[in-house]
Order: sequence, then structure tokens, then C-alpha cells
Amino acid sequence: MKRLRIGVIYGGRSSEHEVSIASAASVIANLNPSRYEPVPIRIERNGRWTLPDRESTEILENIVLNPANISDEEPAETLRETHLVADPTDEAIITIEHEPSDRRQNPGQKTSVVKRLSLDVVFPLVHGPYGEDGTLQGLLELANVPYIGAGVLSSAVSMDKAVAKVLFTARGLPQISHRIVTGSQWDRNATTVATQIAAELTYPLFVKPANLGSSIGVSKVADKSQLSLAVERAREFDEKIIVESGVPLAREIECAILGGDTPEVSVLGEIMPSGEFYDFHAKYFDKNPKLEIPANLTSQQTESLQSLAVEAFRAVEGYGMARVDFLLSGKDGTVYLNEVNTIPGFTTVSMYAKLWEASGLGFIELLDRLVDLALTRHGRKQRLRTALT
Repeated sequence: MKRLRIGVIYGGRSSEHEVSIASAASVIANLNPSRYEPVPIRIERNGRWTLPDRESTEILENIVLNPANISDEEPAETLRETHLVADPTDEAIITIEHEPSDRRQNPGQKTSVVKRLSLDVVFPLVHGPYGEDGTLQGLLELANVPYIGAGVLSSAVSMDKAVAKVLFTARGLPQISHRIVTGSQWDRNATTVATQIAAELTYPLFVKPANLGSSIGVSKVADKSQLSLAVERAREFDEKIIVESGVPLAREIECAILGGDTPEVSVLGEIMPSGEFYDFHAKYFDKNPKLEIPANLTSQQTESLQSLAVEAFRAVEGYGMARVDFLLSGKDGTVYLNEVNTIPGFTTVSMYAKLWEASGLGFIELLDRLVDLALTRHGRKQRLRTALT
């Protein structure tokens, strides 16, 4: 059987660049070599697309064994300029290799060798803006390439937590009390906005960028005196800010989703951060995070949360995969939907993979399922008409 060529796109122009590298490394190392040929495609911090050579690919795979090997930049000589062509051709990827010319005839000059490359499926693993927000998915739609995960609409609304909250509310899903603040509103009258927040919400508060993940830019605010600094911190990453009331004695519960029209749910897991909340450092640098899988919940609580996870997935028109996060009040048991992550962390020790492993689906088989889902959706789209005659 011909192997499928899987383009694994990673890196990106966001503060989750290194997280994306780790996710891609795990996927490349665990794709079944008898079924797939992985093609790593790296997006540099400046937005340049490159195709690492084999030596760089081996470096990437070694990250799985030692995450400390994550490098911010690949050696320049190992990179080939790469472009995804936004037209529905069979060879969607163009690579440009700059090679030295004959020095005797053209000293100091280089020639460019252009090659085209076809991809059977793309696995977008760019976390955060310019990858998880529908922009990359839109480019893949234009190129007519099958891809894993949520579509353009689902990616965009899930990335923007403020818009996602509107959809969740419309579905009657339980929401944490919150307020959306734009940078211009804060600049015009920060004092008035802070007073309104104090009247509507209950301290402690959590202040976060609306369009980001991995808890980057998130601050816990104990009182009004800390609010301004937290807002300015969040604004370093986004012009739209979410301010939420803290949940008393909050328990962080997560559920993994897999599928399309009939999504499947995993067992539930609970994260027990060592700090005040599950921040960026705890997610990626805590060597011994305390995870409880399955979570210590009653069967009724488990079924309720799994049902809510499916409803949240459908509310954003999810497809393929997602991790749905909840906060459960340790004071009175009230459940709050936190967010839907359409490209969750994808290392073998990430919560998404661990939840499916505990549910009886291993990492290699999980990748197979995701590829099959991508091809199924693409096949359906190819049957749609694009002209009246």
C-alpha cells in the first residue's frame, strides 16, 4: 500500500512557537512508518515557511526524548524556502533551494531550483494565532488539501474566547461570570472600567488575552490594585481581554473529543497544579505535574461533564479533535465550561493523548483515526458542486 505523505506544519508566529515544536516532534516520531511518510514543514517566528532536511528532522524527533533540545531556530543551511500554493493543484507545496552557481562563470551568484511536492494530508500543529485561529485552515481550504482538525469557522471562534462565550451562552452552557474589555476601552477610561468590573465580578479575578492559549499572558488578580498591571500584561498579546471571576476552590477537569458528526468522549482527567493555577510554567516545565486520570468524580458528574463537552464541541462546529476544559467548584460542585481547544498540546504526555490512552486508544492509533477523519471530510467536500452547470 502506498504510504500517505503527511505534511506536519509547526512553529508559527505566536508565543506558543516552542509548544508547537514539541507537539510536532511527538507526532512525527509516532506516525506509523509503514503507512505514512512525514514531511515536517516549519514556520519560523518571522512567518517564513521552510522545509527542514533529514538532519533537522532527526533533531526534531530527538525532542521527544529530551524536550530541553527545543531550539528557537534551525541552522540556516538546513532550510529550504517553502510555499503552500493557494490553488487546488495536486502539488500544493513549492520548495525553492538556492544553490551556488558555477564560480568560474558566475562568482558569488546563486541559482534557484524550484521543486513541487504533493501532500495527501496536512496535520496543522501551529498553536495560537496564525495557525489555530482559522488562518492556516483557510489557506489549506484554498489549496484543497485534506487536513486534520477543526475547520475555518470552528478554529476562529474557538480561538477567540470572547466569541466562543457568546456561542456557549446561546447553547445554554454554564459560563463563568466575565467581562470583555478592549484595549481602546481601557485606554479611554481605565478607572471606570475597573469600577464596573468590581461591581459585576468577584475577586479574585483572572485576566487573560482573548486569543491565545497555554495560559500565556494570564494573571490572577487578588484585588483592584493589581488589575491594571494584569490588563497591561494581557494586552502585550492581544487587544481584546477577558476578565473572569475566580471559581472557589476550583478543580480543573478536562475531556478529549474525537470524531465528526458523532463525536466520542474520553474518560475525564483532573489537573492539580502545584501553584495557584495551571499557568504556562506548570504546563510545560513542571517535571512532575499531578494528573488524576480518570478524575475522582461520581458517575453522574462524569456523564454530565462528558455530555457538556459534546455540546460545547458542537456549539463551535468542531471536527476531528478538541480538548474541552471545565472548572468545577470545590465549594458547591457547580460546573463551568472554560474553553474548547481545537489544537491541544499533542505530545505523548499531553493531556489529550493521555486521556485517550486511558480510554483504550493509543497514540499511534489516535493518529490513524485523525487522518481517516480528515480524508473522510475532504471526500465529502469533493462531491459538492462549485458551479451551477
